[in-house]
Amino acid sequence: MNANEIRQKFLAFQEKKGHKIIPPAPLVLENDPTTLFTGAGMQPLLPFLLGENHPDGTRLADSQPCLRLQDIEDVGDPRHTTVFEMMGNWSLGDYFKEEQIRNFFEFLTAEVGLDPAKIYVTCFIGNEKYGIPKDIEAAEIWQKVFKEAGIEAKIAEIGTAEEGDRRGIKPGEHIFFYDDHENWWSRGGGCDSTPIGDPCGPDSEVFYDFGEDKQDIEKYGLAHPASDGARFMEIGNQVFMQYRRAEDGSFVELEKKNVDFGGGLERISAAAINSFDVFRISLLKPIIDKLEEISGKSYDNNTDEMRVIADHIRGAYLLGAQGLTPSNKAHGYAMRRLLRRAILRALDLGISSNFLAEIVPVVAENYADLPDSILTHRGDALSVMLKEENAFRQTLNKGLKELHKMGTSLSGQDLFKLQDTYGFPFELSVEECFREGIKLSENYREEFEAALKEQRERSQTASKGMFKGGLEDHGEQTVKYHTATHLLLAALQKLVSPDIVQKGSNITADRMRFDFNLDHKMTPEELSAVENQVNEWIKADLPVSFAEYDKAYARDTLKAHGQFWEKYPDILKVYTIGAEDAPVSREVCGGPHVEHTGMIGSFRIKKEEASAAGIRRIKAIVE
Repeated sequence: MNANEIRQKFLAFQEKKGHKIIPPAPLVLENDPTTLFTGAGMQPLLPFLLGENHPDGTRLADSQPCLRLQDIEDVGDPRHTTVFEMMGNWSLGDYFKEEQIRNFFEFLTAEVGLDPAKIYVTCFIGNEKYGIPKDIEAAEIWQKVFKEAGIEAKIAEIGTAEEGDRRGIKPGEHIFFYDDHENWWSRGGGCDSTPIGDPCGPDSEVFYDFGEDKQDIEKYGLAHPASDGARFMEIGNQVFMQYRRAEDGSFVELEKKNVDFGGGLERISAAAINSFDVFRISLLKPIIDKLEEISGKSYDNNTDEMRVIADHIRGAYLLGAQGLTPSNKAHGYAMRRLLRRAILRALDLGISSNFLAEIVPVVAENYADLPDSILTHRGDALSVMLKEENAFRQTLNKGLKELHKMGTSLSGQDLFKLQDTYGFPFELSVEECFREGIKLSENYREEFEAALKEQRERSQTASKGMFKGGLEDHGEQTVKYHTATHLLLAALQKLVSPDIVQKGSNITADRMRFDFNLDHKMTPEELSAVENQVNEWIKADLPVSFAEYDKAYARDTLKAHGQFWEKYPDILKVYTIGAEDAPVSREVCGGPHVEHTGMIGSFRIKKEEASAAGIRRIKAIVE
């Protein structure tokens, strides 16, 4: 069973159990300045787990692609990836522990076909300090479920992961109690770190056993579910939100209890083929196969390089397929970093010429089943990635020339200049110096690190507040464009359709790009009317003001326009253009904006075109 089949089976299974299948959120969250990417399966659902009512009811499920760049340095081992897909289901005050545990066990054994004897689970051991009892209920449900599958599952009270490293497991044990560092969920971490007012609760994690021979005891200690090493791999986590932290720091039971489940598609797929190496699953193995073909080298002897390349190109493709282009800022920088790291690792394999044209179609085929609603630009991804590959190859060639111009003895500062000015990576500089007999200063690495640290410190000071309001650049021209997008949306809603909403935007100091929903090409008359309306509002020199409001008040009373209510914080900023009692535009936004519309200048639409099915794009300038 391949990964796409497992995803389909999961969604069909959850639908059979009464869940409404909801579409996944994009990797790039428009107008959400709190995070660059969707980094967890439950991230788009958090507001509903915190108490809001979901329009699709109390039983929900999806399969959410995620990108987590904090794991980028770990890629190369058998299980870490920057991209992963989290299959999730949620109960919002509906079913609780019994139904969730039984359903997940049924899915793993009956649908995926995992051997129940290789399934191990963990539960919360309790916290005496706060009077939170041991989760006996979850453990006893697990015992019943295992017994019905013919397994007499014994319980072990481990406590901490460190104790488990020393103790290991004993025959027949399948259920393990751990403390709040392992089996407690809150947005802050353990019980002590749970924020006041937040729902929280014990969780029950599920692990797959790849066999005793996979554990390096000397390196990782004895094997147990929460241990490091390759024997056990977590494949799912069930969070039982049954408490809320009170003002006095205590924990009180919730009347409305929620379930938040997340299961890693890649990891469950690895368990399905009994491989502790996730790079052997169907979403990654075809990429590895193509790399072996191109390089003439084997995966077994070049695992680190091929894992990094496969992971990073997969991530860059998904970003490109969502309309992103490589750049030196924020989202675009993440995409550029993934691509360039992949190209550098390809050099380690001896692949010195362009190779993305052969790899990217393999990745695209792997993700043909993902909906167009999130991969809105899948047809453009390859050309975008090829352009970056060509540019980086030129950078590498130029860097080599500059290195050789510097002479026969180089310092760490010289190597930093090569990287900072010409984009030539430090490690390549070192390799080239060794290869060509160029002398390096005794402390070249320390000198390089010192120069890099100094640059980062300057950059952090300069970029303080960079993402406040979601704008990467707070320059005067960019702020004008940002305000103009509000006027453009208001004009489209007034003159073309009141149902139009923003579907994306991209602003530079030179132009604006605005995506919106519309099922037809705009007529010249519509475009002229919209452009004229925006310019009339600019000429009227309307005031631009903002205030912070409670989310419900902003949405229900002020009728402020907002695209992502479920993701907004409880207190948010609303910008109003025009009079308070009769505004031209009232929109949730982090800012910044001009103080009055006359500062924008003249607005001109340059082009209107299709962006995706049902999505149009306007490109405009202000002068």
